[in-house]
Amino acid sequence: MQEVTATSRHYVDRLFDPDPQKVLQGVIDMKNAVIGNNKQKANLIVLGAVPRLLYLLQQGSSSSELRAECAVVLGSLAMGTENNIKSLVDCHIIPALLQGLLCPDLIFIEACLRCLRTVFISPVTPVQLLYTDPTVIPHLMSLLSRSQRTQEYITQIFSHCCKVSTPTPEHQTVLFNHGAIQNIAPLLISPSYKVLFETTSHPDLMLVDEELLSQVFVRMMQRDQPIDMQLTAAKCLTYMCRAGAIRTDDSCIVLKALPCLVRMCSKERLLEERVEGAETLAYLMEPDVELQRIASVTDHLVAMLADYFKYPSSVSAITDIKRLDHDLKHAHELRQAAFKLYASLGSNDEDIRKKITETENMMDRIVSGLSESSVKVRLAAVRCLHSLSRSVQQLRTSFHDHAVWKPLMKLLQNAPDEVLVMASSTLCNLLLEFSPSKEPILESGVIELLCSLTQSDSPALRVNGIWALMNMAFQADQKVKGEIVRALGTEQLFRLLSDPDSNVLMKTLGLLRNLLSTRPHIDQVMSSHGKQIMQAVTLILEGEHSIEVKEQTLCILANIADGNTAKELIMTNDDILQKIKYYMAHSNVKLQLAATFCISNLIWNEEDGSQERQDKLRELGFVDILHKLTQASDPNLCDRAKTAMQQYLA
Repeated sequence: MQEVTATSRHYVDRLFDPDPQKVLQGVIDMKNAVIGNNKQKANLIVLGAVPRLLYLLQQGSSSSELRAECAVVLGSLAMGTENNIKSLVDCHIIPALLQGLLCPDLIFIEACLRCLRTVFISPVTPVQLLYTDPTVIPHLMSLLSRSQRTQEYITQIFSHCCKVSTPTPEHQTVLFNHGAIQNIAPLLISPSYKVLFETTSHPDLMLVDEELLSQVFVRMMQRDQPIDMQLTAAKCLTYMCRAGAIRTDDSCIVLKALPCLVRMCSKERLLEERVEGAETLAYLMEPDVELQRIASVTDHLVAMLADYFKYPSSVSAITDIKRLDHDLKHAHELRQAAFKLYASLGSNDEDIRKKITETENMMDRIVSGLSESSVKVRLAAVRCLHSLSRSVQQLRTSFHDHAVWKPLMKLLQNAPDEVLVMASSTLCNLLLEFSPSKEPILESGVIELLCSLTQSDSPALRVNGIWALMNMAFQADQKVKGEIVRALGTEQLFRLLSDPDSNVLMKTLGLLRNLLSTRPHIDQVMSSHGKQIMQAVTLILEGEHSIEVKEQTLCILANIADGNTAKELIMTNDDILQKIKYYMAHSNVKLQLAATFCISNLIWNEEDGSQERQDKLRELGFVDILHKLTQASDPNLCDRAKTAMQQYLA
């Protein structure tokens, strides 16, 4: 180690020689010494070579050749480890190199660009450094035409500083506003494969003149083109399609991009191509059931994805040991991609879901995916499970046979929020009344867990917690309903009734409606919580809420009106009666129907005290309104009003 350090120190010392010729020779020798030698690179960085190289690079008195060689050495140091890149960025290499681009010398410009490209390709470099100075992007655009090398490096820099996952849309807008499309689109017909490839790597920008662009991409997807070119062109069309620039039924999507992406999923392709192909295809067809159907019958895709779980199947197939080592480390990415694609494929169509669950050992694979060490695999597996859980048949068969609820409950114990959201969504489906998993889940003490979700800061988790409780309370016995009310606590229940998120409010009303069903339950809940419930109902009916929220609230009132003793809480509350009257004459039929149903339940003949209630409501003018509603144009409303009127005539 000391030996290496001693020779490294010698290289650094030569950078300070007073003779410029010796300095140049020292930089050239340093360049040759660091090629492929990471230890040497790290030593030189520790010994302070970077600030000195940057100083020489920025000195106007340095010769063009010296400045260019300094940029080459810095580029070589950047090709080491991520720590090297961090050290270079900390020494302010980026502003120094960007400044260098203002020099007229093309060789120096190319060396600076090559080094910038290496630095920006690294995931540890903050991309916003390219956007700090507003003059940088227009200057880079102007350098595009200088040479094939400047085209190659600049398109690579843009590609990495405009990736879908990292930057804010503002970065893409900046590039767009500075003419990225006008400047880059012509390069698509460049003779340089590297330029072509990078140009297509930021398709979010490609929403201009899509007619022409889409045809260029179609040509790039031909089977005689290099694989990464085909894949990248298919990604471009995918992003353009998802951005609404190309229709999902356009032939360039259905006949070109989709089949190309399916091809990328085959066994013959490299691991990273299979991963990218599957993830892009999942994204392409996520919102479109027709594309899901087409993909499901293209090249036996559903069966082909099963191979993603058997990787590498035979070690002998991969003769390159380095490749094998790489693939074993990344095999989990294949599983993640397969789960994502299965989730997308099965999100709408019952037949496709059946096909997926019947694929060899599929349910076992999902179950083991739920407990993998990689969070991304767990998330993709639970996404896949959620997609399949939308099927009544699968809930009744494969979900039950494989006791999927057990690993799902385990996953809910301590998971990151994004996994929790998916897992709790899936649980909502497993708690539907026709799901055989509902009973064992109830017995496993899930209520406390769901009540804690309703207190989350995340609206999605609050919705799922209350949604699952709502499903659980549907047609449940009094014991389960009592447990829900006790675990949730009235305070939290009423807090949820004033939640700013309308989805949370709707599901809470749904829960309340399910708790207030069947007479004994209605009377029991109202005898202990009647005052607060009536207060909450009043507030919602008076507030600025959607038609759906008010309809659900009136349905709760109709349930209360169906109780034996509970109905007195409405009859003795003139404020509520006036509100019911107001909604019977509302312009929205749904609200009129729900309000009329309340009155129908209050005046029903066969019940104790019906005569007194009928008389009171007649005095308040309800009979006149009912009479008017028997002439309503909506047949359902008309029938309901007639049924109510008959109670007065009987």
